[in-house]
Amino acid sequence: MTETPAPLRQVRPIALTGLIPAAPTTGAPICEMVDPRDLWVDPAYQRSVGEKGLKQVRRIVEGFDWAKFKPPICAFAEDGQGQSVLKVLDGQHTAIACASNPHIETIPVMIVEAPDTQSQAVAFIGQNKERLNVTPLQIHFAALAAQDPEAITVAQVCDRAGLRILRSTPKVYAPRDTVAIAAINGLTSRRGAMRARQILEVLAKAELAPVTAPHIKSAEYLLTDPEFRETLYPEALTECIQAQEMTIDDEAKLWAATHRVPVWKAMASIWFRKCRKKRRPA
Repeated sequence: MTETPAPLRQVRPIALTGLIPAAPTTGAPICEMVDPRDLWVDPAYQRSVGEKGLKQVRRIVEGFDWAKFKPPICAFAEDGQGQSVLKVLDGQHTAIACASNPHIETIPVMIVEAPDTQSQAVAFIGQNKERLNVTPLQIHFAALAAQDPEAITVAQVCDRAGLRILRSTPKVYAPRDTVAIAAINGLTSRRGAMRARQILEVLAKAELAPVTAPHIKSAEYLLTDPEFRETLYPEALTECIQAQEMTIDDEAKLWAATHRVPVWKAMASIWFRKCRKKRRPA
C-alpha cells in the first residue's frame, strides 16, 4: 500500500509575544555573478586554510554540484592601496574550491553592506558563531577585530600575564603559547580581569609549552579555593609547575584514572602535594 505523502507546509509567521523585532540597519543583500578568483580574504578575522580545510576544498571540487552550492557572503571594502575589492565574509572554502575548479568561471555571491573591518568581523561572527566547524579561536580573533569589549579584555589579560594566544594549533609550541581560549574566557568571566591575570601569570612564568585548559583550571582551583589558597605562594606554585612540566600530564592521567576524578583536579592534587607551602603561624 502506497503511503500518502505529507502535504506541503506553507511558511507562516510565528507568535512574537515578548519579542521586539529588530529593524534592519542596512540594505538587503544583492546577488551578483563574480569570478571567484577576484575574491579576497581578510586575515584580521579569518584564518588561512590549513590541511583540514584543504581536504574540505578538495571534497567540494571533486563533488561539485550546483544543487549543493551555497553562495558565499561578501562585502565591498578597500584594500591597503585604496582599491575596491570584494571580501569573503563567509564561504571561504567554497570560493577557493570554485576558483580551483576549471569548469567554474563565475559563481553567485550575496553582497551585504559591511564597508570596514570591524563591521565585516561582526558579520563573520554572526554567520559562524553557531557552527560546529568554527573554532573558539576563530571567533575570538573575529571578535577582537570587531572591537568586542570582552574579547579585548581577554587579549589584554593574556598580554599582561605574558601569554600568547595563537591563531591556530602549531606543530611545535613555544613556552607561554596557548590555544585554550575557551578556558581563558571562562576564567576571566568568573574571576574578573585582575584575578585572571594573576592566575595566568603563574602559568606563564612556569614557561609551559603550551598552557592548556587543564593547567588553567588546576591553577584557578588552587589559587581560589579556600582549602588551598591560604597555604600556597604563587611563586612557589610556579616553581612546582615548572619542575613537573615533563611528567605532569602522564601523572595526572594516571591519578585521574585511579581516583576517578577529572584530569584537572588530579593535576591540582599533584601540584599541591609537591608545592612548597606557607608556614602556619605558631
